[in-house]
This record gives sequence, structure tokens and C-alpha cells, in this order.
Amino acid sequence: MTESPEISPKRQAGLNMMNEVYGFEVGDAPGDFLGYTIEHLFGDIWQREGLDIRDRRLLLIGLLVGSGLNDVLDVQLPAALDRGELTEEQLREIVILFAHYAGWPTGAKLNSQVEALIARRAKARAAEERAADESNAEG
Repeated sequence: MTESPEISPKRQAGLNMMNEVYGFEVGDAPGDFLGYTIEHLFGDIWQREGLDIRDRRLLLIGLLVGSGLNDVLDVQLPAALDRGELTEEQLREIVILFAHYAGWPTGAKLNSQVEALIARRAKARAAEERAADESNAEG
């Protein structure tokens, strides 16, 4: 059995912040790019004073929309909802604002992403409620 290498405190702090920001367990792996992401971006930048995670996420969402990086929004939007940083209605307000400042096609794409996310969450909640009702009926 091989022992896993010891993780430095800075790397562990970065991993902890990544887990907090994304709302799920982010695994460690070798490589310089991931190392810089963990240790510098999340170990240093996301932990600086002056902006909280919600503020940073709002800025990041704006940057991603403006840059057309919609695939990364599929990580950031659910994380914002799951962590309680933004509500479904606030996401819808962001869509309206961005449609006017970033352009209608950009807003339409974001709207599709937001509404699909909200629909998935509603479907998951309904499934959980059905499972709870069935469990209660059995017991």
C-alpha cells in the first residue's frame, strides 16, 4: 500500500476554498496548471479580504457572460444557488440586466441556462418530495 504525499497547508487551504466556492469536493491531482489554480487562485486570490465569495462570484459571472464562456457558467450558476448566494429570482434579474448591457443574444443564451437550471432544481425537489411521501406512506 502506498501512502499519498502530504499536502502542504497552502495547497490544503486552496482545496478547501475550491470546495467552498464550488459546493462540492474538488479532488487534487498532479500538474502545474492545477497547482497554480489551487494554491494561487483559490489559496490566495479567492481568500483575499475586500470581497466575499458572493461578490467574487457576481463579478465572475459578469466576466463569463461578457466573454461568452457559457460552459463555465454551468459550474458557477448552480454553485451560487446551492450556496445560497443568489436566488432563482436574482438570477433572472441578472439575465435581464445582462441582456441590455451584453446584448440580446447573450441574454437569451444566459436565460436558457438559468431557466434550465431552475427547471432541473424544481424537478429534483419534486422527486425528493415524492420519495419522502412514499417513505412516509410505507412507514
